[in-house]
Amino acid sequence: MSLQDLRRQIDDIDARLLALLSERAHVVEEVGRNKSENSTQFFNPERERQIFDRLLKENPGPYSNDAIRAIFREIISASRALESPLSIAYLGPAGTFSHRAALNRFGTSSEFKPVDTIPDVFAEVERGTVHYGVVPVENSTEGVVAYTLDMFSKTSLKVCAEIYVPVTHNLSTRAESLKEVRRLYAHPQSFAQSRNWVREHLPKVEVVDATSNSRSAQMAAMDSESAAICTDIAAEVYKVPIVSQHIEDSPNNRTRFLVIGQNEPKPSGKDKTSIYFSVRHKAGSLLRALTAFDLHNINLTMIESRPTKQMPWEYVFFIDFQGHVQEEHVARALKMLEEQSLFVTVLGSYPEAE
Repeated sequence: MSLQDLRRQIDDIDARLLALLSERAHVVEEVGRNKSENSTQFFNPERERQIFDRLLKENPGPYSNDAIRAIFREIISASRALESPLSIAYLGPAGTFSHRAALNRFGTSSEFKPVDTIPDVFAEVERGTVHYGVVPVENSTEGVVAYTLDMFSKTSLKVCAEIYVPVTHNLSTRAESLKEVRRLYAHPQSFAQSRNWVREHLPKVEVVDATSNSRSAQMAAMDSESAAICTDIAAEVYKVPIVSQHIEDSPNNRTRFLVIGQNEPKPSGKDKTSIYFSVRHKAGSLLRALTAFDLHNINLTMIESRPTKQMPWEYVFFIDFQGHVQEEHVARALKMLEEQSLFVTVLGSYPEAE
């Protein structure tokens, strides 16, 4: 077939795709009306998880699963906007990894609101000015984000979903060459994750702390003798050319983010639960409490301690484990944990991210 014939064939397929998308949209509008009548949440991560699992299982190729996921993420985002547009707060400004996590989870058809701090994300959701918030909780090389964990003891918000974002750092600058760079703007964690590259390529540079990757790009945009460690989104937003990509020390580095809101998702078939609890200040108390998970064959994926900030040397423990609170063996384990603890608070059960 000639190129012109192939293009006509593509146009015909596109027309059929458009008609099917419109047909899907009309069904979605009916779903939205049903949800409104029954006061059902418009964001259902467990349902979206099932859709993606089915699509990836049935994917015949040649599109990769990542491509299918990206395409349908935008279809679902646009469909969700037909039901009811969602607003999302994230740790800003635009171009941060939190921004990327929010886009990856909710798609471009949602409304996004950057805020200055992690407590601000919680406050926006609590006040109802946005539907959901996206906050970082742990990095695979630098560990947990303490600010996020500490906020859960001050809120009634639930964890509704999680997102993993690969951490890829770039060096951006308006300088003609690296030899002209005198200052490096970087978030402390981004610098820590790129220390080896900086030591090799910019050994004498002055490192200036920035509050975010986006702020790094903002400052580098105004300083021709500087560079920034930033995301590709931030480099594009603030028009600072990327001169070196993937400068992070670990190619497997990624950050986990949580979606916070009022949802309590139902079981999806592959879930995770987050809790925090405290035990008596006695020998063996923590060991006896954790035995509940061993006896019920529940796999822990994170455990972290944080000071209560009420009494010196007293701690609360944050745990993530595989399973949903509505599953019988999980319910039994939590009841056993409660018997060995001063209190147990369930932060949420939600679909486990890939």
